Amino acid sequence: MPTRSTRRNVALTTKAAELAVAVPQVVAHRMTRMAIAGPKLSKRDRKEFERMVVEKNIAIAQACQAMALQAMRTHQTFAASFLRSMVTPGASMAVSMAQVQGAALGLLGQGMAPFHRKAVANAKRLARTRLR
Repeated sequence: MPTRSTRRNVALTTKAAELAVAVPQVVAHRMTRMAIAGPKLSKRDRKEFERMVVEKNIAIAQACQAMALQAMRTHQTFAASFLRSMVTPGASMAVSMAQVQGAALGLLGQGMAPFHRKAVANAKRLARTRLR
């Protein structure tokens, strides 16, 4: 069990680091594009700015849905664990705490995934794009 938890921690840490690098790149590119575009937007700029808004709304909806589903799974696991502990009186508190930690990491990972996917993809896409 510790190996699985460690892998999840490493994957979550890696995604957080990638997100921390990708987000400033995307923001810098888009802010520069806004500054260069001025008040009169080209068709290309308008499309990018509309995409920016739509992507955020979709990512938020996906994150909320994924976190709700993960929370439901976690509640089912905790309920089963509670019922098992009633049958087995020697249940360890350490096991329960490990489950709580795993549940929190799972919830965080599910919530971060849509933002990570979009931010990393946008950073790659916008890195290939010329501003003007």
